Amino acid sequence: MNADTTVVEQRDLAELRREIDSHPLWYHTIEVAPDVVTPGWFDLRPIVDGMPWPDVRGKRCLDVGTYDGFLAFELERRGAAEVVATDISDPSGWDWPLITRERGTEAVTDAAGGKTGMGFEIARRALGSSVERVETSVYDLDPLDVGTFDVVVCGSLLLHLRDPIRALEAIRGVCDGVFLSAETVQIGLTLLRRRTPVAELKGDRNCQWWIPNVAGHRRMISAGGFRIEEASRPYAIPFGPGHPASERPLERLRQRTLTKLVTGRVGVPHSAVVARPA
Repeated sequence: MNADTTVVEQRDLAELRREIDSHPLWYHTIEVAPDVVTPGWFDLRPIVDGMPWPDVRGKRCLDVGTYDGFLAFELERRGAAEVVATDISDPSGWDWPLITRERGTEAVTDAAGGKTGMGFEIARRALGSSVERVETSVYDLDPLDVGTFDVVVCGSLLLHLRDPIRALEAIRGVCDGVFLSAETVQIGLTLLRRRTPVAELKGDRNCQWWIPNVAGHRRMISAGGFRIEEASRPYAIPFGPGHPASERPLERLRQRTLTKLVTGRVGVPHSAVVARPA
C-alpha cells in the first residue's frame, strides 16, 4: 500500500465518520469499518456469537424488524446466499397505544430526523453489503410478495407489537425452514414463574406492549405455529454508547442489578429460541 492510497482511505474514513455523526438516531452499534463504530442504543456484538444460530450458509434468509440492520448484516457475514430485511421506517405505522399515538410518532420522528432506520443504508454502503431492505410490516409478510425463506430471524420486535401472535403466524407463512426468535423477556417474572407462561402488559408511550417471562416467550412461539428445537438461557444485550439516560434512575438500577444477577451482564434481558413450523 503506497502513501497516496493511505491518504485516500483516511479521507474516506473521515467522510464515513462524518456521515455517521450526522445521523441523529442509531439503534444498533455496528462496526462498519476498522475502528469506525455507530453510536447505537444497543450493542449486540458481545453476545451475538452466543445466540443459538442455525446454519445459514448458502441459505435465503429474512431479518424481520431490521432497523439499522445488525442481524441482517450478521446473516450475510455468516454466509447467507441472500438476505432480505424488512421494517417500517415511518413511525406512524408502528403499534402505538391510542393515547400516545400522536405525540409518540412526533417524538420519534423528531429524534430520528424524519424516518427511522435510515442508518441501515449508511451501514450497508460502508460494509459493501448486498442485503435488500423491503418496507413492510411484519403483519403483512406474504409469500406472494417476498417469497419464502430457509432461515428467518426476528430480534427484539415482539414487545413492540400489539398482536405478537398474529405477527408470528405471518412469519410462519414465509418460513420454509428455521426460525430464530431473540426477544426481550421480563427477568422478575421469569424468577417468580419459571414454568408458567406470563407476560407484563405495558401499552406505554415507548411503544411497548407485551414483555413475557422466558416461559411466556416460548409459549408465544408455539402459539404462533412453531415447534421449538433449541432454547437459550436468558442473556442480556448491553447498552450501546448512544443509549439515553434513564428517566427513572432508581428503577433502572434495580433492573440492571437483577439482570446482571441472572445473566452475568448489564443490559436488556433476552431469550432466544430456534424453531420450525409445526
